Amino acid sequence: MDTIISKTPEQTYQIGRQWGQRIPQGTVIALFGDVGAGKTVLTSGLAAGLGVQDPVRSPTFTLVHEYHGGRGPLFHLDLYRLDGPDAVWQAGLEPYLIEPTGVTVVEWADRWFGPLNPGQLPEQAPRPRRLLLVWIESPNPEERILHYEDLGVGMVQ
Repeated sequence: MDTIISKTPEQTYQIGRQWGQRIPQGTVIALFGDVGAGKTVLTSGLAAGLGVQDPVRSPTFTLVHEYHGGRGPLFHLDLYRLDGPDAVWQAGLEPYLIEPTGVTVVEWADRWFGPLNPGQLPEQAPRPRRLLLVWIESPNPEERILHYEDLGVGMVQ
């Protein structure tokens, strides 16, 4: 597991942008963090790194936003309103989560995997071949601590 400290929202955005420039298609990025932790800011940067031109919005009320353009599609999921792994599969999200045709970013990934602490790997839930787990902590209004585990992606440094 690796850690990056971001001092500002702009730095969090730039981390996402750098990752988006290198992330391979077929990758799922699972984000863990409280409300306001910076999940959507990081996702906006990822989108920019992938070459997506549209502004990224939190998909809380629609479950999925699809963005096209750039190096391939970005699927932005927000599982906050789902009650757990069974609800995730019943919602028909498997194509986005197991073998996406682009890059999938999942906010509130604990609804899929259950609560995981940084460094803890999912044991029971089905998972994709390329998975990046990211835990975002917000010790103060500006700073973010990103702990991440690269499982089969092979690009984050």
